[in-house]
Amino acid sequence: MEMSYGKYIVIPIFIALQAFTMMVIAPYVPLNGTVEGGLGLITWVSFQAWAMYFLAGCTPKMGVKTLIGYGGGIVASIAIFELGKLFGGLNGEKDLWGLYLAAFLVVIVVISMEKVPWCDFVPSYFLGAGVFFALMTYLKQPEGANMGTCTWYGTVALAEMVACAVGLLYGAITVVCRVWYEGKVGKKIEETAEK
Repeated sequence: MEMSYGKYIVIPIFIALQAFTMMVIAPYVPLNGTVEGGLGLITWVSFQAWAMYFLAGCTPKMGVKTLIGYGGGIVASIAIFELGKLFGGLNGEKDLWGLYLAAFLVVIVVISMEKVPWCDFVPSYFLGAGVFFALMTYLKQPEGANMGTCTWYGTVALAEMVACAVGLLYGAITVVCRVWYEGKVGKKIEETAEK
């Protein structure tokens, strides 16, 4: 027997409440004070990671693999930036071919991670890298900061990883609560059907 809409609506309301709480806590997560427009958690990254929890299969193991992949994507992005600078100057002038060559080489390594246990959820590397590239332009650098410094890379990486972890945690909470609720309601539906 299927759950009625009256019982089902609790699920969307709970998820909406989670989204509400994420938005409420965001300004109080003091990790990215350099974000244009305000302080706090980078919520678009958290919402993306929340969705990744579901795309990865809704299990804690895949949540960990997703987090590892986001971190690997950050490392891949930094490698592309740094190798791109190195290769871009090989012919005596800066050009984009160095960046293209760097991306080519790094993607070979990223795709090869498919063969490494716990590091084999390759889609999360691409999302982690895409987020990192976006944040490198989204975050406002402090005065005098150089885009390619370890400190700046670390600041951006920390902001991304915390936002990712928050999103994955929200995904796990969604699954645990939904499974509990559906089990509780399903049991009542079965009892009613038996009568």
